[in-house]
Amino acid sequence: MTANALLSAFLPLVADLSRELPESERYRRLLDALRQLLPCDATALLRLEGEQLVPLAVHGLSADTLGRRFKVAEHPRLKALLENREPTHFAADSDLPDPYDGLVDGVHGHLEVHDCMGCSLYLDERPWGVLTLDALDAACFSPDDLNTLAAFSNLAAATVKAGERIHSLARDAHDQHQLAEAYKQAAGQAQAKEMIGQSPAHKRLVEEIALVGNSELSVLISGETGVGKELVAQAIHAQSPRAKAPMISLNCAALPETLVESELFGHVRGAFSGAVNERRGKFELADGGTLFLDELGELPLPVQAKLLRVLQSGQLQRVGSDKEHHVNVRVLAATNRDLAEEVRAGRFRADLYHRLSVYPLRVPPLRERGRDVLLLAGFFLEDNRPRLGLRSLRLASDAQAALLAYDWPGNVRELEHLIGRASLKALAACSERPRILSVQAVDLALPDSQRMLAMAAAEPPQVKGAVGDLRQHLDDYQRQLIGACLERHQGNWASAARELGLDRANLSRLAKRLNLKA
Repeated sequence: MTANALLSAFLPLVADLSRELPESERYRRLLDALRQLLPCDATALLRLEGEQLVPLAVHGLSADTLGRRFKVAEHPRLKALLENREPTHFAADSDLPDPYDGLVDGVHGHLEVHDCMGCSLYLDERPWGVLTLDALDAACFSPDDLNTLAAFSNLAAATVKAGERIHSLARDAHDQHQLAEAYKQAAGQAQAKEMIGQSPAHKRLVEEIALVGNSELSVLISGETGVGKELVAQAIHAQSPRAKAPMISLNCAALPETLVESELFGHVRGAFSGAVNERRGKFELADGGTLFLDELGELPLPVQAKLLRVLQSGQLQRVGSDKEHHVNVRVLAATNRDLAEEVRAGRFRADLYHRLSVYPLRVPPLRERGRDVLLLAGFFLEDNRPRLGLRSLRLASDAQAALLAYDWPGNVRELEHLIGRASLKALAACSERPRILSVQAVDLALPDSQRMLAMAAAEPPQVKGAVGDLRQHLDDYQRQLIGACLERHQGNWASAARELGLDRANLSRLAKRLNLKA
């Protein structure tokens, strides 16, 4: 590989430095330049975050790879790349397990003998991440390719560093000092669960979290059951000036009415039967930090009045005491109810609603997040893989299609439980423990999507030979199918739902997503 060839591949990346590009696009172009220099079947760029490597861009690997998190301690090849400042070539007969076993596009089953190499990327003498290359041809890479990769890695590290600096300056430049403080404080916290997703709806949510996080505003987080409202609250707290202080949580629906007040405000000894000791409540425990009230709509009206008093004055009294305690708490609240409707119905105080909903934040349901379902599935698959003692756990193509077609009434929580259950079913169906386990659509057992996919499998004339996005074709066919069914039943949605084998509520949600009038 000549110096001119290296420069020719890298010049477009240098030109990109003067342009504002999304991080994902910048990294995709980096992999394009690498494949131009060193043709291969699969490449990946992974960034080191704590003790795990996070894929930022991939080529030739399955869609769910971007949602996976590779723990360095569990993947000896990746560990070897990080520990070596020079590029590493793995012999074709290496007995080290490949982290992408079962993930390379077009390879079903164990990744047989192949050629693999990679290198670490260092920024300011600190390991930043790794580049990996895989070729199905066992004799693809030569010793000269290691030298080419070494040269490219130096230029790639410089590009990554420059790109990160540009991105950092462009991101909220008017508020850079406060934002830097928020990140510094968040870094000192125990690592919160990661929010996985790349859809426009998810990106808008993340942007809103960053906007409201670095403030003292009360936030009312709304959304359906299972969308991850508590995860959003944790992210807001982690990006706030209170990040070093605790975030205390209380599920308002998990306690009987007689104990909610004590849990919130504390009590003194003898305040009620069973109060044998004095106890601080959640507000005092959260002093200086954040209090997260989950299922806010379940609070009894008498407790709502006392909560409003604390929010207005910062003063509280423990149950059974006349002594005032001052607290400085930011309140985040979550609900799956329509609180505005609850106010109109007299079941929730209007003044408390307006006090808590200074910044309303809606968490989108999973059905509005498109292909995020595959990234989340990849995350949950990787989480289940070591528990099941598997080298690789992947989704078959029919399972991916089923996940994309399903309406997800239980949202992310339903997906998490489904992946765990389906992985266990798939393993139980094997006569002996496999090296690679593929979860099939039948393991998922999604009734609505299975019925739709079975109908789509009949290949009606209007979709034969069609190319393009699978989700779009499924949506078009479902519109036709539902429309024809409604015609047969003179617009009766309940009857149409019975014929289609769907729950009436699920059909309504599906129709809304497909822009059909229900």
